Formats: sequence, structure tokens, C-alpha cells
Amino acid sequence: MPETFYATGKRKTAVARVWLEPGEGRFIINERALQEYFGRDTSQRIALQPFELIGMHNQFNVKATVCGGGVSSQAEALRHGVSRALLQYNPDLKDVLKKAGFLTRDSRVKERKKYGRHGARRRPQYSKR
Repeated sequence: MPETFYATGKRKTAVARVWLEPGEGRFIINERALQEYFGRDTSQRIALQPFELIGMHNQFNVKATVCGGGVSSQAEALRHGVSRALLQYNPDLKDVLKKAGFLTRDSRVKERKKYGRHGARRRPQYSKR
């Protein structure tokens, strides 16, 4: 059984590469602490959800590199990556993580703008005269 577990998590255009190793619960993202990288408490909680769900708060050190997307999208990509890495550690966690929706890659991305439209679908303003 390997000592370090690696997985990739994605959401929109955000990509998180996650390395998980047994330890005391350190969370390092792009060479910064979790609280320093994600200023909002909500984003921090999203990233920690898989550990709270399975009850392993301070048993793993997480090192991650995150790029692309926005802050909340990066947090969800990180959650996806951590969940997939935990699955490598213990395949029996699949049912719990799957039921919570942490193993599903949220593939919704912004639709491209089309010509003749103001956005992806918004039509030009109608002029009666």
C-alpha cells in the first residue's frame, strides 16, 4: 500500500492536484495554509467536507496545487480531489462519498457566446418601430 495517494479534482475550469499522506492534519494549498489561501469560511468548509463525512479530521496531511477558475470553484475541485484520493486510501469509502456527491465531477461550464446574440442566448432588444 503506497504511503502517498494522488488524485485530480475538477470543477468548471478549476483543476486541483491533491497529494494525501498520513499525518497530523496539515492542509497546504499552493504553498500556503488552508486559512490563508481560502479567506472565506465557506470555502474552507467545502474543502474539509470529505474528512468530516468519514470522521478522519486530523489523520492526513494534504498538499495540493490548484489553478484556474474562481475561489469557490477551486474549493469544490479540491473537495473532488481529496475525495478521490481518499478512495485510493480505502476503497470501502466509495458508498459514503458517492452518496454525498463528492465523487461526481460537476461538469457544468459557461456556455460560449454566439454571434448575433448579446451572450450565449440573450437576443437583441426588439424594436417595434
